[in-house]
Amino acid sequence: MSSRIHALPSQLVNQIAAGEVVERPASVVKELMENSLDAGATRVQVDVEQGGVKLIRITDDGGGIERDDLAMALSRHATSKLNALEDLDRIASMGFRGEALPAIASVSRLTLASRAQDADRAWQYEPDSGELQPAALSQGTVVTVRDLFYNTPARRKFLRTDKTEFVHLEQVVKRLALVRHDVTFVLTHNGREVFCAKRAEDRVARERRLADLLGPAFLEDALFFEHEAAGLRLSGWVARPTFSRSQADMQHFYVNRRMVRDKLVTHAVRQAYQDVLYHGRHPAFVLFLELAPALVDVNVHPTKHEVRFRESRLVHDFLFRTLHQVLAEPAVTAEEYQAVTQPASTEARAAEFGLRAEAGGSIEQAVPRQATMRLAVGEQRAAYRAAQEWQTPPATPVAHTATESADDADTDEHPLGFAIAQLHGIYVLAQNRHGLVVVDMHAAHERITYEAFKRAREGEGIKSQPLLVPVSVAVSQREADLVEEHAAVFAELGMEVDRLGDQSLVVRALPALLRHADAERLMRDVLADLVVHGSSRRILEQINEVLGTMACHGSVRANRRLSIEEMNALLRDIESTERSGQCNHGRPTWAQMDMQSLDKLFLRGR
Repeated sequence: MSSRIHALPSQLVNQIAAGEVVERPASVVKELMENSLDAGATRVQVDVEQGGVKLIRITDDGGGIERDDLAMALSRHATSKLNALEDLDRIASMGFRGEALPAIASVSRLTLASRAQDADRAWQYEPDSGELQPAALSQGTVVTVRDLFYNTPARRKFLRTDKTEFVHLEQVVKRLALVRHDVTFVLTHNGREVFCAKRAEDRVARERRLADLLGPAFLEDALFFEHEAAGLRLSGWVARPTFSRSQADMQHFYVNRRMVRDKLVTHAVRQAYQDVLYHGRHPAFVLFLELAPALVDVNVHPTKHEVRFRESRLVHDFLFRTLHQVLAEPAVTAEEYQAVTQPASTEARAAEFGLRAEAGGSIEQAVPRQATMRLAVGEQRAAYRAAQEWQTPPATPVAHTATESADDADTDEHPLGFAIAQLHGIYVLAQNRHGLVVVDMHAAHERITYEAFKRAREGEGIKSQPLLVPVSVAVSQREADLVEEHAAVFAELGMEVDRLGDQSLVVRALPALLRHADAERLMRDVLADLVVHGSSRRILEQINEVLGTMACHGSVRANRRLSIEEMNALLRDIESTERSGQCNHGRPTWAQMDMQSLDKLFLRGR
């Protein structure tokens, strides 16, 4: 091996770059489609053969490339999207590095044809021969890639079957179609059209495209929202916890319309779903985060899948709080309930959800009543009517009357309707205007009690309990500095931690609900969160687990007979309780069967 330093040939340099940019046919499609979108295309067609290994052709109707720029477009680090160093701080385009086209050309047989706007004809350039000649093209650009990795057999050996490669490629096209609803996308494989996603001008059309790309089941269980604060805007669809997945295959997150995979985002979403999802299950979502380009660094990796936020903690908290609130909406989100379900105090909220505590007691001593009798049905209806008329709701409860029954289920005042029976001591059957509602009474009451426990805890704060024997913990100097820096955070979490030396801490108190926990392990877990995310919900999550266990043991049990009044009170609580569609373990608490489904069971109308 020569010890002399020398410059590498340009072809070898491009092939080295291709190792980072071009992993498989799907990578080629992503890079070329993003170029089309940057060119202002309103229609992008992707034609592939043999999973993209034999042929990839991207055709768009964008602004095109000037004749004299065709050869330059295939040169390394040549781009029209950056002019100066300061442009890196406000990148708004999908591409900017000028690496993709030359890298792809170095490992395939590539042809580039384009017609610039106002040009009298189209031109085609082939880098292998260096020939530039006229082409038949009315508008835009066509990039043809043949025989991918033909000259790098070692890379080609790592490719999977044509079917597998096409699955990855199709996913890339779908992910771009999910975010760029203003563009028509067409995908064909071996001459057969796989899908055509037409431009979607409004939300109805966007949701139709969403159902076509992800399946109607996702849309049926998805919650649409839009929220803006602190210069950040988040919108999109999140699936209810009941629509969870065995793997993270339906998670689509975009930053300024760019597909990204980010640990900070994943952590924020996981925390938002923390106590409504089975362990080992994954949420589904399509989310769009928009912020000023200067607040996010996209120049992290050649694939541009990773980003770095300037204010990472702000972004994390914004994502978590927004999604947490969306998922916290009551199972029935009729606007009329917002006017009548806001208790005046923590004590009132606890009482309404069936909690009682001894005088001077705390949440640890609170025990749920055997039945949830928050508001009489008559009071609910009277309060609702008053809210609708912009009047003050009655101050005294209205007694339940026999007229408040399933006979009134054809109204919208109580979307879950009214109880008609109890089945095997497990399920409550109710009639509403749509048909039959079946409620798992233990699961529903468990969620109601759990949310009441959490609110009571939030009202009191987290109480700490001194340890009989303080626990010393050896840490790094950086971790010890973090403890001093976040002393207020630890105090809010009910922990008392002091610094003994440069690399030594002592834990003197823990949250009262976690007094039997491993103090050192808890301390290290919180520190790990602070190092990675700048904040920690570790203690709150563990406290919530304890509260969840308390709620489970204190909720109404199977085979307990409930009166009609108690069943109706349970229905009203479900309608107004956060996350009441799922129990603490992620199981659904109620299900709706409409009249059409019931008619099908008995072949009615046939």
